[in-house]
Amino acid sequence: MRLFLKDLCLLFKTQSERACRHDRLRHLTRVALPGTLPGKGVWSGVEARGEATRFPAARDLCVRPRSLAAPGCMAHVFVYGTLKTGQPNHRVLLESAHGRAVFRGWGRTVEPYPLVIAGQRNIPRLLNLPGQGRRVAGEVYAVDEQMLRFLDEFEGCPDMYQRTRVTVAVEGAGGTLQCFVYSTATYPPEWVHLPYHDDYDSQGEHGLRYSPRESR
Repeated sequence: MRLFLKDLCLLFKTQSERACRHDRLRHLTRVALPGTLPGKGVWSGVEARGEATRFPAARDLCVRPRSLAAPGCMAHVFVYGTLKTGQPNHRVLLESAHGRAVFRGWGRTVEPYPLVIAGQRNIPRLLNLPGQGRRVAGEVYAVDEQMLRFLDEFEGCPDMYQRTRVTVAVEGAGGTLQCFVYSTATYPPEWVHLPYHDDYDSQGEHGLRYSPRESR
């Protein structure tokens, strides 16, 4: 009986670790972005079944994993803009009231993306057009569920940004990591023709200094 209970506990522990490690990918469904071919979309948290590809509204493009309830389970987030160290909004990652965020390293997207600075407030936007632009530099953080939910709200997900997935080559690790990233799937067509950046700095030579939102 003791041996049976020991094996059962080991089984539950193994399954929990496996669920955390794979971030519950088996519950996600690939959906296509407007204007893309079937099979070339992003992972969506909508719990649909089957292989049919659908064209979602922006609200459906926010990846919504199931609860990160397994003890110690953290999600990886790739930040490329104002949340980076030394940038205007980095402080929100340091606030314990928002949740937990642990720096894991520097990295670059494996695929190139158009990183543009757009809008009246000169906001950095990673356009969800893999294969165009440049390989974008940024930082990887492991965050708990509380911080992930805070970042969703802070980034205006899913209306302003959409939380999707990106593959990041982590410096010094000799491998890649699947991370969440706040990218932009809906935007004015002229944004595609803006200058592309690979390492955002609010006070860079581009001269487009970020303008923070007004406090409410």
